[in-house]
Amino acid sequence: MTDHPIGITFRETMSGGFALGHTDPGAGARAGERAATTLAMHAAVAIADVHRFVSDPTHTGRLTGDIDFAPLGRAIPASAGVLRLFCPADVPNMRYMVYELAFTLQGQDYYLAGHKEVRNGRAGDAWNETTTLLTRLHRGSNTGGRVIGAGVLSLGVADLGNLISTLTATGATSAADKAQAIATFGEFFLGSLWQAYGPRMRAGSGDGNGDS
Repeated sequence: MTDHPIGITFRETMSGGFALGHTDPGAGARAGERAATTLAMHAAVAIADVHRFVSDPTHTGRLTGDIDFAPLGRAIPASAGVLRLFCPADVPNMRYMVYELAFTLQGQDYYLAGHKEVRNGRAGDAWNETTTLLTRLHRGSNTGGRVIGAGVLSLGVADLGNLISTLTATGATSAADKAQAIATFGEFFLGSLWQAYGPRMRAGSGDGNGDS
């Protein structure tokens, strides 16, 4: 084992209908689909210490990347942001997966803030809830700014495959340490999913004695 922190990095792309002039993600997504305006978030996640990340109740990492949204521009760089996975929410029986990116365009600050809602619901909700990002664009440097656009971004099956292929351990000096870091993150992620959806899956399976 190394005597210094070992981290994790990966890249994730989410995209979907998005429109200016809306504050509700669902309405913004529908308007974006009608107008064929799509926003894509190309996010780079960096977790400096995977063990600290797992023990942190907010499970916070660093987010950077770039944004494609035709009304504003392409490959807009975002050098600051935050990721929180399965963090506490202000709603009972729910946790959030938070993705936020700050960027500046022509001297104006913007803040793109999205969250996925992971609730103790039906087992069938697992894929949609963990791949659907309810997103708002704020004018300013944080979520306190006025909302000027909204939409819904999603992670497709191909995007998930790309995410997994980019998963890398940082700070490790041996193959064993790299494997352990990735396993630690994987166990955290899958364990969090099981906490949210496992009971529903077992309850929905019934006794298994009925005819198909």
